[in-house]
Amino acid sequence: MRALEDLNPITAAVYFLAVSGIAMFSMNPVLLVISLAGAVLFFLVRNGSRSAASHLWMFGLFLLLFLVNPLFSHNGATVLFVLNDNPVTLEATVYGAAASVMVVSVLYWFRSFTQIMTSDKLLYLFGSLSPKLALVMSMGLRYVPLFSRQASKIGQAQTALGLYKDDNLVDRFRGGVRIFSVLVTWALENGIVTADSMAARGFGCGRRSRFSIFRFTSADFLVLTVTLLLFASAAVSLGSGALLFTYYPSIKPPDPTPLALSGCISYGLLALLPSILEAEEKIRWTCLKLKI
Repeated sequence: MRALEDLNPITAAVYFLAVSGIAMFSMNPVLLVISLAGAVLFFLVRNGSRSAASHLWMFGLFLLLFLVNPLFSHNGATVLFVLNDNPVTLEATVYGAAASVMVVSVLYWFRSFTQIMTSDKLLYLFGSLSPKLALVMSMGLRYVPLFSRQASKIGQAQTALGLYKDDNLVDRFRGGVRIFSVLVTWALENGIVTADSMAARGFGCGRRSRFSIFRFTSADFLVLTVTLLLFASAAVSLGSGALLFTYYPSIKPPDPTPLALSGCISYGLLALLPSILEAEEKIRWTCLKLKI
């Protein structure tokens, strides 16, 4: 079995839509914790200890969202304490924690999505539906890191010329404005060059041909089928109200029915699916290297 990154883009896109869709449209804390655990585990399996600082930013965002809701929303029947004549309730606190977990987990899923779904994969997905839209999306994704690298080059050149100093706030502001002005000019010139290059290659003159290196294999069919089955089981449990978690006016968890239990288990397997595929790929690769 191949890792999620090596599968067909259709399979990967359907998986991310399924796992993030359940997380975005559910406020059940069990499903949200499962989503966060699966998203963080998948990110760690893929990246290891890299980008450790980004986890601190995510934790800071979690704390911010967690504190905002009970301070500004005073709904709920259970008052924990009173702050400046405003009651802080247990229900608002739990709801804020659940909402913050939902936001952070979805952000982690989309971080993995941006790593796996590269511009060529997005072009493959949207190329058959709308070639022009696919081209615009591909070029837009390309220009984000391109602009970042160009801005860094311009800033280094400005610093080497001695036009501003880093320890002076006024000079830093002037340097930033100058970098932005040069970057805008470069972007306009680069856009004209790109347009001329596309016109010289006959873009828009006739029906476009389409080439793709991606193939839909039996592994893609298997993973896609498992994804859809697990998503359908979790969606049925969620849509039927078996996983409905009530926060206001008082906290009321859903009854532990077989339908609710099957929904949680299905979503747990769905959230762990890419980590299982990634771990299996690494274990198999390690075994092959040991045989050399």
